[in-house]
Parts: sequence; C-alpha cells; structure tokens
Amino acid sequence: MSVVGFDVGNDTLVAAAARQRGIDVLLNAESKRESPAAIAFSRNARLIGCHAASASSAHAPFSSVKRLLMGATGRHPDSSLLRDLSRLPFPAAVGGGAVVHADHIGRRIALSPTHLLSMLLAYLKQLAEADLGGAPVADCVISVPCYFTQAQRRAYLDAAAIAGLRPLRLMHDLAATALGYGLYRSDLGGSGGPTCVAFVDVGQCDTQVAVVSFDMSGMKVLSHGFDADLGGRDFDEVLFEHFAEEFKDRYMIDVTGNVKASMRLRAACEKAKKVLSANAEAVVNIECLIEEKDVRGVIRREDFEKLCARLLERVVEPCNRAVTDSRIGLERLHSVELVGSGSRVPAIAKVLKEFFRKEPSRTLNSSECVARGCALQCAMLSPTFRVREYEVHDAIPASIGFYTSDGPVSTLSSDALFRRGLPFPSVKIITLQKNDSFSFDAYYVDANELPPGTSTDIGSFQIGPFQAHMEASKVKVKIRLNLHGLVSVESAALIDDYQRNATSADHMEVDTSGDDMGHKSRSERSIQRQELPITEYICCAMSKQELLEAQEQEHQLAYQDKLMERTKDRKNALESYVYDTRNKLSERYRSFATDSEREQISFNLQQTEDWLYEEGDDETEVVYSSKLEELKKLVDPIENRCNDDEVRAEIARELLKCIVDHRMAAKSLSAPERDAVDNECNKAEQWLSEGSKLQESLPKNVDPVLWSCEIKGKEEELDMFCRNITRHKGSPARTDGSRGSDHMPTPDRD
Repeated sequence: MSVVGFDVGNDTLVAAAARQRGIDVLLNAESKRESPAAIAFSRNARLIGCHAASASSAHAPFSSVKRLLMGATGRHPDSSLLRDLSRLPFPAAVGGGAVVHADHIGRRIALSPTHLLSMLLAYLKQLAEADLGGAPVADCVISVPCYFTQAQRRAYLDAAAIAGLRPLRLMHDLAATALGYGLYRSDLGGSGGPTCVAFVDVGQCDTQVAVVSFDMSGMKVLSHGFDADLGGRDFDEVLFEHFAEEFKDRYMIDVTGNVKASMRLRAACEKAKKVLSANAEAVVNIECLIEEKDVRGVIRREDFEKLCARLLERVVEPCNRAVTDSRIGLERLHSVELVGSGSRVPAIAKVLKEFFRKEPSRTLNSSECVARGCALQCAMLSPTFRVREYEVHDAIPASIGFYTSDGPVSTLSSDALFRRGLPFPSVKIITLQKNDSFSFDAYYVDANELPPGTSTDIGSFQIGPFQAHMEASKVKVKIRLNLHGLVSVESAALIDDYQRNATSADHMEVDTSGDDMGHKSRSERSIQRQELPITEYICCAMSKQELLEAQEQEHQLAYQDKLMERTKDRKNALESYVYDTRNKLSERYRSFATDSEREQISFNLQQTEDWLYEEGDDETEVVYSSKLEELKKLVDPIENRCNDDEVRAEIARELLKCIVDHRMAAKSLSAPERDAVDNECNKAEQWLSEGSKLQESLPKNVDPVLWSCEIKGKEEELDMFCRNITRHKGSPARTDGSRGSDHMPTPDRD
C-alpha cells in the first residue's frame, strides 16, 4: 500500500514516500527532487513536469495552475490575482471559471484549472508508482494553502479523483511543515510546558505564517496568517519592471509587448534575484532579446531592496496577524523557522528578525519540508505503517457560519458555528423549529479572513421535502468540518415529540420506568425520528456530470500518452537498428554477406535513415514497426549465419563429448546393448564428420549446410536413445519357462 505525500506548488512539484527507515523524496526522470509544475501540448503529445519545461513547442507550457484554480473558484475579476493572470505567457479565459485551450491530435480542447491540476497529480502518481516498482498508488496526503476556500479544496479533491487518487487528507502547508519539524524532536514541550514555534513560508506566489504549539504528545496549530498575493514571483516582477524600463530607455525596445521576450527577461530576473542572495550585485545579460538586440543590465543589492520596500513591509503583516491571533506574546516564541522558495532573499530574513526579535532559523529543507510532512501524515493515517502516537491538531483558518430564512444560526459568542482558530475536524449539532422544507446556507462570516476579492458564499444545503406532523416539530441537523477542511451537512432528522396523559393515548408507547410505575394516570412520551433528504450546492464546484466528463477526457489523453510512448519507443528502436546494423555490416557481418547483399542492405539503411528525418519524423507505431520488419527480413539471414558460425564449433564439441560419454557408459552393458549404443554413436560421429567437412568447403556468406540447431538436435536424439537402453540395465533375462513374478502358480480352488 502506498504511503505518499504530494506538494503541488505554483511553480514546482515535490513527491515524498514513507519507508520503514524514514521519508524519501522521489526523483523524476532527470534524477531531480523537484519538477516544474508545467504542462505542454504538441500536435499529438502531452508533456508534464521536466519534459514540459524543456519542450520546444510553439506555445508556452501551461503553468501557475494554482493561481488559475483560484481565479476559477470564487475571486472577483477586479482582484490582484486576475491582474497577475494577465502576465501569463498563454491566454486564459476567466469568465465563469478560468479555461485554457490546447491543440491536440488535430482538435482544440478546453481545459479547466481542475483538469490541469489533475494532470500534475497524475504525474506525481506516476513518479510514486515508478519508485515503488509499479505498485499502484491511490492513498495520499496533498498539501493546500491555509487560505484555500471550500470551492478550491473541493477542486483539489475533484482533481485527485480525475487522477485516480484517494486523498486521506488535504493538509495545510505549514501544518505539514510543523509535523515534519516536531515529530522527530525530543526537546520540544518538556517540563516547562509547550514549546511555541512560528513558521514563515514565503512561497513562489504567497506567504503563509503559522504559530504552532508542541509538546511530547503532539502539535497544535494556534493560528494562521497569510498574504495570498505576495511571493517570490513579486520580487522577480520588481526586477522585471526595473529592467524593462531601463532597456526601453537605453535600447529603445519594449519588452512588455513581446511574450517570448518577457519570458526570457523574467527568467533572467529570477536568476539575478538568486545571485543577489549571496552577492552585492547581479548582472543581466541576454542575447537577441528583441529586434536582434543584445541587452545588459546591472543592479546592486541595496537598490533591489529599495525597490522591494513595500513588498518587505507586506511580509510582516501576516506575521503580525498570526502572532496576535495565537494570543501569545513574542517573548513566548521559542524560535522562528523560515521556509519556502522565496525566502532566500536576505532582506526578508532581516525584516523577520526585526519583527520577531530573533534570528530566523533554516533547519528545514525549504523546498521539501511540505511533501515530507504530508508523507508522514499519510503514514499516520495508513493502517500499514506503525508511527508513534503523535496528535496533529490544525486550526480553522476562517470562521464559517450558517443561516436560514430566519437569520444566522448563532452561538453564544458569535454568528460563527466554526470559529477561526479552533481545532478541526469538528462536529456541531443544532436544533431548529421547522415545519417544512428549508434552505440551510453556509458562508464565511468575515471577508477580512479571506484573500481580497474572495466571495464569502460557500454553498446551500436544501433540507427536505418534508411536512411536520405538529407545530412543535424540530429538525436536528448534524454539521461536520472534516479533515480536508470541508464543511457539510451530514444528516438532518425531523423530531416529533409527543407527550400526553396515558389514559388518552391508546397508541403510544408507555414509559413504565421510574416513580410513576403502577399509577393509573401517568404521562407518556413518544419520540418519532424521520431522516430527511439533503441536497447540496457548493459555489464554483464541479457537478457530477462535469467530473465524469473530465475523467473521460483524462482517460483519452492518458491512452494517447501511452500510444505516443510506444510510438516513440518503436521509432527509437528503428533508428538504433539502422545505426547498429550499419556498424555490424562493416565489421561483424562483413564476411557473412555477399557484395550484393551488403549493397542492398546499405541502400535500404540509408533510405530508412533519410525517411526517419524527413517524412517519417512523425508517423504511427504500426508504420515504424513495419519498417523495422522490412529491414530485419534483409538482415536476419546474415545475422543467422554469423550467430550460427560463432556457436557451431562449441555445439559440435558438445556432441562429441556426448558420444564419448555414452561409449564409456556402454562398457558395463550386455553385448547386444553395447553394440546398439556403439552403432548409434558411430552413426552420429560419421554424420557430424561429413557435415563439418562439407560446411568447411563452403564460404561463410552462404547459408550453412550444417546448422548448430541440427547438431544440437542430433545430440538430444543420441542421448535419448542411449538412455532408453541403459534404463533396462540389470533386468533379469527372460526365457520361455520363466515369465517373472506375474506368472507365479496359484493354489487350486474347489
């Protein structure tokens, strides 16, 4: 059974697997631990991960799938998120859910962000299955940002279903990081009480903060803070805008209007940012950026930090919110752990040090810690692994409430049924006075707890239809916030509570317990419970029909992927056969082919090679196989001659040894049997001698008259004949007067 964890970032993918000896990060086809979160389509091929990033396609690969998903599931068009989408190197339609288009197998297909995400998950699934020796992978734990809404979490589950995965939990990024940090440490939460640690994750597109309390029994997330629109790519964008303006003034070129040039400049700016992490200045050199102009720019670290001043201020804001919501002071924080691909900017560590009043630590692998934590959680949830008892309590990131036509369903303290900061999973049971069908709507109580521009609507749960039997009827509703952070109405029941005098209630069950027992006049109580149907509608979620269609489309694409893989293998086999045969024809096969055969084969090899690099560059599996068979028909006779010549002498020696062995064994046999063996051995020896002489008289470039398989057959024939004779050695000689034990006399019977 698989025990794996997947970290699907906006820019990279990481997969980890739990072993008996610990957690391993899985390697991709290029033996790298991280893969690009990219998908590319050509005319008849789909490339994912490292293959997509290096593909030479006319269109840029689809990337930033996480941002696309957020744009398709509940953020308003005027949010900063959708302004970011305009910078993508490919068109994305956002009305009614972000959609991209790809040309594949002669048709144009529309792909939703959920389907793109499923492709990335399927890629990670393949990595895991390859690492596990082909064993199927289904159970997993997948990381999600803490600020993801209900619709976005459901989109992850839908994507997992399309990919053939069964997530045991959607786990918050920093909860996974904290689990990997705390499980192996014995110095947390000793006699002095719980140890509190702040985790800051500056990712490629977002910043998340969590304050976590550790003790010997487990971990508890106290609070979350985030900025969903602040990440490493924003620091890259500052450099991009700086150099785009500089090159416009110096070289009179507008990079922003050219998609390819913008991609190259952004890639160069990302490298420059990494250089500035360890150096005082960085140089940007790009040849033929646009209009065949080479460009060069230099930036110093202090200038870069001035350009990023507003971004650095924003880094502190989610930290402040997380510490405030945790209700502990900065002095109680044991340490600050800094992770994430965007955290390597020295200025970020500097502002965090000023805020937390302590130097941030980097004890965790910033790019692998989330996947490792997810794999650990999967091991803890899996029945196949034994992990020490360790409790993992995450906190609700945004308050969730419910309302009916009568108004909000309130608790004593607020309108939130599931309040921010409290642990989950959690179950609430509420009782409402309702006489017929009603709508039970879920919503986020405070829009400030969500990314800017996010809708507060979650969904609606229709309870009924039903009709109450009495005015005092009540409906008891059970609501669950599960491990995935998803809220649902688990059950609803109509409760009719009858309470009357026993003398007038002929058809009610009498309660005879207690002090009223034996009294003629006593109260009776009967509670009738009726389970009610529930119909749910979740905002921006896929319908069952849409999910089935996406699964069918993915099956078709996966089949085409396998077909193309087989086609590529046959093409490579044909190409290798051409080169190998050409080399052998001039060396190993040289003396086994006639001049005319060599000329014909050489001509066909050259013709096939030319065809491969021209009209045969993009053909079907059947065509490549047919071409290979045609060549083999010409080459096989020569290869057979060569192979037979190489083994004929050895097999002939084996026949001669067989003859000698049987002659020696025949000496212990009776005269008739010995003569039979000697006669058969003499015939085999003569046959081999005559055949060998004839074979030696022939040139090597004609078919043998004495094949090695014939010699082997003669050896087996001789061996069987001789064994049949020696098997009867020692049997008593039979005479007419003695027939053996089968004919012993028997006594007469009356």
